[in-house]
Amino acid sequence: MENAVTQLHNLTPNDLVTLFDEVVSKKLNDLKKHFQPKAPTELLTRHEVAKLFKVDISTIHNWTKRGEIQSYSVGSRIYYKRSEIENSLIKLNK
Repeated sequence: MENAVTQLHNLTPNDLVTLFDEVVSKKLNDLKKHFQPKAPTELLTRHEVAKLFKVDISTIHNWTKRGEIQSYSVGSRIYYKRSEIENSLIKLNK
């Protein structure tokens, strides 16, 4: 720790600003490389899910009732998360 204080003591104000800029720039570049913005959750209605799968809305109701797809509600409205709907598809091995 004493060595760090000695190094700071020998720096001019301009050197300190330059050092600070380098450190901050490096950290910002690292953050930019690894930062992935979080995409907002897209919600679909029952009708939109039925249209997506090209099935009747009663089929969507049955799939929800059997737990094959997960539904969410706000008040009396029912929604489905697009990501979960897409993940509910099962790959068939042929």
